[in-house]
Amino acid sequence: MKTDLTDTTSSKINKALVLGRRAIGTPAVGMVLTLVIVTDEENAYDALKAANEASREHPSRTLVVIKRVSRSPRDRAKARLDAEVRLGADASTGETVVLRLYGEVVDHAQSVVLPLLLPDAPVVVWWPVNAPTDPANDPLGALAQRRVTDTYAAEQPIQELTARADAYTPGDTDLSWTRITPWRSMLAAALDQVACEVTSAEVEGEEFNPSVELLAMWLAERLKVPVRRAKSGGPGLTSVRMETSAGPIVLDRPDGSLATLSIQGQPDRGVALKRRETAELIAEELRRLDPDDTYATALKFGLERLDEEAATVAPEPVAEAVVVVESAPAPAKPATKKAPAKKAAAK
Repeated sequence: MKTDLTDTTSSKINKALVLGRRAIGTPAVGMVLTLVIVTDEENAYDALKAANEASREHPSRTLVVIKRVSRSPRDRAKARLDAEVRLGADASTGETVVLRLYGEVVDHAQSVVLPLLLPDAPVVVWWPVNAPTDPANDPLGALAQRRVTDTYAAEQPIQELTARADAYTPGDTDLSWTRITPWRSMLAAALDQVACEVTSAEVEGEEFNPSVELLAMWLAERLKVPVRRAKSGGPGLTSVRMETSAGPIVLDRPDGSLATLSIQGQPDRGVALKRRETAELIAEELRRLDPDDTYATALKFGLERLDEEAATVAPEPVAEAVVVVESAPAPAKPATKKAPAKKAAAK
């Protein structure tokens, strides 16, 4: 069931939700949270599709906030709110309200969203693209217990990680971190199978993929060893190699689907490590609404510190040998010049 409301208000939207529930025969509200999606018109369809699939596991009221750009000064001065209310089969297991903001109301989205929040229910705000640098201080982010961003969608993903670390507030999380959950689980399980001490590690993946940096910082912080970051053609994360006292442990996934776990002294094993869709990532983040301390610790480890510690595993003895070879011929050059001079004097 769909209801279109043009030039409306939050109270009229709430009334349309009540009437819609009665029309489809479900007056009781059985939703567990409110999911606010802040996006643009281009990415609204994909984000809403992912949210609807995730709502099968977490029935929720989904509010999609689309801030429309007004072209003329007259349009920017006029505030308008259009809404589309979806219930029943059009909204999966919950309720969906698509809000399109025009003019001055774009700067006051929180005043539109606040009356539509479910009472006594958690609030999660998700920015699929164009997330603020400090989500907790954003007017919409201040309404939520959890704030979900995606640095992979940023223009400069690696630099965005540093900004996220500086502005981190308990409750912040990142889909780039959610993407490496299967990798972290597999690596932890591999270390539980071998009694050894890890001496160094290497994480290989795409060049502009923040998940690679987050996994490297997590390994460096948890294992207290140098971790190097290597580049590959992808897709995404491709390999993790840990050097241990019992031999290397390698988790390799060259095709983005099936990985191979190699442990010294054991047969290689195939592991299902498929790249997950956005709906699965959102569903995972909605399972827990408390602060993710592990993510905070890995994020605050610091990219600069990761680079400094990785440099300690560089082949320094080879560099010294090169210097000795280059400096050795230097004393021999004057001797070759003096020999012809003595011969000339003898003549």
